[in-house]
Amino acid sequence: MYDGIVQELIDEFGRLPGIGPKSAQRITFHILQTPTFDVARLAELLGEIRTRVRFCEICGNVAEQERCAICRDPRRIQTLICVVEDAKDVAAIERTREFRGLYHVLGGAISPIAGVGPDDLRIAQLMTRLADGTVQEVILATNPNLEGEATASYLSRLLTTMQITVSRLASGLPVGGDLEYADEVTLGRAFEGRRIL
Repeated sequence: MYDGIVQELIDEFGRLPGIGPKSAQRITFHILQTPTFDVARLAELLGEIRTRVRFCEICGNVAEQERCAICRDPRRIQTLICVVEDAKDVAAIERTREFRGLYHVLGGAISPIAGVGPDDLRIAQLMTRLADGTVQEVILATNPNLEGEATASYLSRLLTTMQITVSRLASGLPVGGDLEYADEVTLGRAFEGRRIL
């Protein structure tokens, strides 16, 4: 639709998740029409993100060091782990200020259709973390959709052999939704009303 580099930039933005053609066009024209927009800084950050950011060696959250800020924080409750699908979910839960334990990021959910099985997730690392007996409760905070429910069910069965309380976030989250899009009040109520599995 546009000539050369403008269309190329629109196409690149359009490849991002959640960015459709109109949003990609809006972003591109915002960059073009806003003289104060720091294009060099954006380019610098995009260039550095792959070299500076890694995943926490303990929980799998995003970090710039070997361990994320949450795993390094001695004030966090060491006996409580919240299991989530993605690092985005950690940020969503942290916004509620209701949870003071630790996290474990699976890196996705079980989805046979997409070819994702338990071995493709960070379940073995979770089991290693639980082996020393420090953790007393695991909260399963996978998304309330088919894949998230399948993952929670699998983990629940796996954890029944251990002396650990296993709970699931309560209702309040819409079925078929994602944690990252839930507001703080809804997520907070879901934490307060979680149930034992």
